[in-house]
Amino acid sequence: MRRRNIVGSALLGVGAIAALNTGLRYEGELESPLDGDDGTFRWRGMDVAYAESGDPESPDLVLLHGVNAAGTSGEWREVFDDLADDYHVVAPDLPGFGRSDRPPLRYSAALYEDFVRDFLADFEEPAVVASSLSAAYAARAAATDGQGDAGVEISGFVGVCPTTVAGPSPPKAWIRELIRSPLVGDTLFNLVASKPSIRYFNADHGYDDPTNPSEEWTDYEWRTSHVENARFAPASFVSGYLNSDLDLTAALASLDVPPTIVWGREAEVSPLSDGRELADAADARLVVFDRARLLPHVEHPDRFVETVRESLVAGATA
Repeated sequence: MRRRNIVGSALLGVGAIAALNTGLRYEGELESPLDGDDGTFRWRGMDVAYAESGDPESPDLVLLHGVNAAGTSGEWREVFDDLADDYHVVAPDLPGFGRSDRPPLRYSAALYEDFVRDFLADFEEPAVVASSLSAAYAARAAATDGQGDAGVEISGFVGVCPTTVAGPSPPKAWIRELIRSPLVGDTLFNLVASKPSIRYFNADHGYDDPTNPSEEWTDYEWRTSHVENARFAPASFVSGYLNSDLDLTAALASLDVPPTIVWGREAEVSPLSDGRELADAADARLVVFDRARLLPHVEHPDRFVETVRESLVAGATA
């Protein structure tokens, strides 16, 4: 009888956790975080959502958001409209994030590199502004490979704190599988993606000014990380499977346009010393933003827009 009671209590506990996880799921429709027209790019059986704005006859500019538990195209919310004054701006939600399909795949850097290459190839010599790991994916798509074969033709490149490593190296399969697991994984991810955790990560390494992200934006980050299957792409991120094996220095140096690297002076996860070393080795222009960490385009949007314009003009005249 005692054993039966223990088993019954355990089952009740598991059921309660499962019910709690289900109760935390966001069931509403996730709206676009950007002002603009909504579109869909069909890729490998997935619908990849994007927002676009600006004159379609203007030069194409693709904005690629960084990767994190709550990653979305909304990362560009402070600069999207202003850039659309001069460019046809397109900002996708990467597969597994935002309003794009989120199948329970074992996401990898190779998958995202393929997606970025195919998405950019859908435009005629687009300019690219990409953040963190996505900057590495875009650099691979556009770089000349070791055999001299050119990648996707682009008209400009701006990388915000570009990196090839944002998780453990080598990757940890047990972390990925733990987060992918139905009960424990759901629970762990709900903790990581809770509003207190989102606020902590934003204040710890996202923003120099922790009051910068509004409560409305924090709520959006919570909702986008609580839709069905939200944990699968981040599971690969936190376990290191989205790290790229790209030689970023060589890739940037091989671009047909002069690359610009933007860095926040107060960044700690990806310190400014990394940016200086990368810029020197790749012969890239480095623009440092004071009072900023990993998101200078959010904290200093006017200066960032001007930096992008200057960089793309330099690319057009190269």
